[in-house]
Amino acid sequence: MISLYYKKVTNLYLIRRYIMNTTTKFFVFIIISFFSFRTIGQHAQKTITGKVLDSENNTPIAFASIYLKGQPIGTTSNEEGTFIFHIPDFKNSDIVVISSIGFGSVEKRIDDFVTHQKLFLSAQINTLSEVVIATTKKKKLSAKQIVKKAYQEIDKNYPNQPYILEGFIRDLQKEDSTYVEYLECAAKFYNQATDIDIEAEVEVVEIRNSYIAQKNPWNDQWERKNSIIDLIEDDLIRFDYGPIKGKNGWQYELEDILLYNNTYVYKIKGIDTPFQKATLYIDTESFAFVRIELTRTSHKGKSWKRRLTNGQEQVYYNVIFEYQEYNDKMYLKYQKEEDTWKIYDTKKTNKLLFVKNPKKELFINKIIVDDIDKYPFQKNMDIENSLENQSRGYNAEFWSTYNAPQKTKEISKIEHYMKEINKKVKTTKR
Repeated sequence: MISLYYKKVTNLYLIRRYIMNTTTKFFVFIIISFFSFRTIGQHAQKTITGKVLDSENNTPIAFASIYLKGQPIGTTSNEEGTFIFHIPDFKNSDIVVISSIGFGSVEKRIDDFVTHQKLFLSAQINTLSEVVIATTKKKKLSAKQIVKKAYQEIDKNYPNQPYILEGFIRDLQKEDSTYVEYLECAAKFYNQATDIDIEAEVEVVEIRNSYIAQKNPWNDQWERKNSIIDLIEDDLIRFDYGPIKGKNGWQYELEDILLYNNTYVYKIKGIDTPFQKATLYIDTESFAFVRIELTRTSHKGKSWKRRLTNGQEQVYYNVIFEYQEYNDKMYLKYQKEEDTWKIYDTKKTNKLLFVKNPKKELFINKIIVDDIDKYPFQKNMDIENSLENQSRGYNAEFWSTYNAPQKTKEISKIEHYMKEINKKVKTTKR
């Protein structure tokens, strides 16, 4: 009897244990499945870091393009050649392309990257006699003819339908060599087709840094409140002006032919005496403008434009536009505008109050061309209101995966300086 009872108890125990184990495994399976499906449902993300270097001398290559092959997402190396690239919804087999004008491009699978990957680009120097300059008549083109042909091909090479660009903006400003403004933000730009001369609409998405020091009292009345407007209105191709037209007093010289993205670009120097100089990089096959640099400087103390009634006189102006190809069209990749203004007293016209040096940069990290009416966009930029007054609280989660150029040592110093200045201002106000 005791033996039979023991067997029954043992069997009950084993049955109960079996049920418990089976139940536990079932719940573990459910939990694992839940998180597995959740992971599949979410966008996988990978971050790669690296430094782009010249293979000949190991010097950093600034503003190199780092992007996914055939996809509209990328980033840019900083002045020190370093970059960080957050890649959403990736596959290990995806190819990352690294390119810069004057160098052959490098392609590398995502899963072949290591942390702080060093990437070496090789320059292939070609003299004019080593490159066949193809035309429909099999004849060489003069520099001016190349510029005019590039101008004629704008409609073919640039977007003929609306599109959205996402990018990172940095705005620095000095007065008499002292920094007084440091702003950084993420923004979206809704653009019409290139042949429609309307400025882009802007959505300010997030603001990362917003530091304003004590400025000259002149700014209270006359300063332009929103610097983004300077970037969207100075579009040489959209608004049809400058050295791209091959007209007026511009003279051109073909200086070199450089490697770019495994093809070639003409490097053409332009001059419009006495105030303007330009460098144009034009694709040898499509005749698209790949990069445009325009510089205006005063000559013998005289500016190219009259002094404004508020006392402003522009004595230096430099703008750069660099474009990237996507789906056979050229889209903005990088833009910089840097000026020097002398500010004079409006009553004592020979009295210099101060010198102002604004510098604005735009780094594009995403291109949207399909179903843009369904893409999240809400115009919210107030041109009459400064960016720092439009900011929300700092969004750490957003910035942790946003494709902005890495901060250089110089930018970090500026940021630290502006933070300390703002602390002193806040302490003084108390």
